[in-house]
Amino acid sequence: MEEVKAREGDFIETIEGLIFDVKGLIHPPGRIIAYLRYIEDPSGERIRNGKRYKKVYSLADRDRIVKEKYPQYIHYDKNFGEWMESVPTNLIKKHYKPEWKVLDLIGKNVLDETEHCALKLIETIHDVTQTPLEKMGITGSILVDLHTKNSDIDITIYGWKNCISVYEELKTLLEEGRMGFRKYDIQKLSKLYEFRVKDTWMKFEDFYKIERRKISQGEFLNRDFYIRFILDWDEVEEKYGDKIYRTIGYAKVKALIEDDKYAIFTPCKYTISNVELIEGECNPKKLTEITSFRGRFCEQARRGEWVIAQGKIEIVTTNSGEEYCRMVLGGKPSDFMILKE
Repeated sequence: MEEVKAREGDFIETIEGLIFDVKGLIHPPGRIIAYLRYIEDPSGERIRNGKRYKKVYSLADRDRIVKEKYPQYIHYDKNFGEWMESVPTNLIKKHYKPEWKVLDLIGKNVLDETEHCALKLIETIHDVTQTPLEKMGITGSILVDLHTKNSDIDITIYGWKNCISVYEELKTLLEEGRMGFRKYDIQKLSKLYEFRVKDTWMKFEDFYKIERRKISQGEFLNRDFYIRFILDWDEVEEKYGDKIYRTIGYAKVKALIEDDKYAIFTPCKYTISNVELIEGECNPKKLTEITSFRGRFCEQARRGEWVIAQGKIEIVTTNSGEEYCRMVLGGKPSDFMILKE
């Protein structure tokens, strides 16, 4: 069977009609790590081809549905040492790629309001930054034709150089409020907080301090947007099996951000130093990295800032035998990273 190359932002539809969103850039042989996003449901508010679908929001609900009804989409991963949602490649009915959706909308004669806005966002970014269209994508509900008239726009940008270019230009556009772009105000951030706090516990003061300066989100033509920055295939150095990950505990730490060059990308990564253990199980001398596969933890802190972070602790063993620890954020509602004054 031909290898399926799937990455962050892609969606997978199974032979039963379940729709999963792909997580990360590295996958085990014969499976794609992905999490349930849409299921057919007679009471669902989203309609496609005469069928109603329901969006599954929380990670806990996704895991529960898959475990109870579709156990074939959970496997024990020897690389990560834990059970994970994933789709066997032989059970894939359709592979949705964001970059293909851009071409699809360009060639479509009639666009609805949401599609028109998404394509306008792509065209605006392309015109301003000269980012090749083939290095841009439209993901989220629009990608799988399950959007509504009020849906957000989710965009993907591929490649280090393209991502940095778009990020820097977007920073200016948001600050100046030009070309239809607008930063989130406190009312918008309050609404976002009410949605996020269900799955990531945090005080509003801490949330606001971080989210108000993020560049990957905002409004475009009065519609919410989110941009996911993703390394291109030839920039992904790690291959499945190069490192072994094992959970060894859960901890809260204080740390200094040494390097934030991967902070805007999904998955995101922060190199840390001067680690102090506040509580939990962790050897602070070995903890050198905080990472997350969830977009909400991108742009969470900048180089030179002190943070308080809480999450799962993994020991990482490389092929050469080197060992270090990392903190992984996003698996539990109690995971967080906030700025320390």
